[in-house]
Amino acid sequence: MNHKSGFVSIIGRPNVGKSTLMNALVGERISIITPKVQTTRHRIMGILNAPEYQIVFSDTPGIIEPKYKLHSSMMDFVNQSLQDADLVIFITDSQEEKPEDESIYERLRLINKPILVLLNKIDLLENNKAVEEKVTFLKNKINALNIIPVSALNKFGLNNILSEILKNIPINPPYFPKDQITDKSERFIASEIIREKILMRYKEEIPYSVQVDVVEFKEEEKLIRISAEIYVMRDSQKQILIGKGGIALKNVGIAARRELEQFFRKQVFLKTFVKVKENWRDSDKLLKQFGYKEE
Repeated sequence: MNHKSGFVSIIGRPNVGKSTLMNALVGERISIITPKVQTTRHRIMGILNAPEYQIVFSDTPGIIEPKYKLHSSMMDFVNQSLQDADLVIFITDSQEEKPEDESIYERLRLINKPILVLLNKIDLLENNKAVEEKVTFLKNKINALNIIPVSALNKFGLNNILSEILKNIPINPPYFPKDQITDKSERFIASEIIREKILMRYKEEIPYSVQVDVVEFKEEEKLIRISAEIYVMRDSQKQILIGKGGIALKNVGIAARRELEQFFRKQVFLKTFVKVKENWRDSDKLLKQFGYKEE
């Protein structure tokens, strides 16, 4: 039997469902998901294994115009994923077109890789006619292998996606061990789960000003000890994050610990500390420390 293996890059605007899609395809909750834009900041690989194939998906940050060095690094992750991709999945949604979409279509025309287009969130469209109109519009914009209507949240259309991917990835041995589901470390996953709980609980500038750095991850027989530093850019943000009497940060910790225990299937002892680092999003040193730039 010829074994297939390939890299599949998932790209698109923020909040179109890239992380939801990868998690659904891999069958594991690897990427965090929130309604906030820029939830995904790194390139995160999710690995789908079967006896006859291995598909290495790359969940990437939403395509934006950079305002900070952090944003530039995020777009570098998108570009890196395109360089080694055997297939590119461009995911868009059923919502209204945005002005920035036209520049994305122009960028897609320059990609010298097979492109599979997914029209996500079709459950939000009124009827089949609305779906057909959107598909026709996309056909006129993108030279795609196929355009597949899907609902990543409801796991509708996944078999069609998988079938199309397997047609277009090469015969190769597996790139990763067959029991591996991501390229990210346990420490990274822990930091993302904590950051997700912050994104879900705070408004305005807090979610976009926060970075989580796990400084200790010690696994014992029945317990994992995790110590995390949470960085914000101003003292006022620190006060909001901690909350009166520390209750807001305590609630973040409780929610994060529950999910960490569910993910790692082991009891977790979590400590969190809030620190202020002004303009960390434009600091080369800190961006390297947080894994956004190479050393």
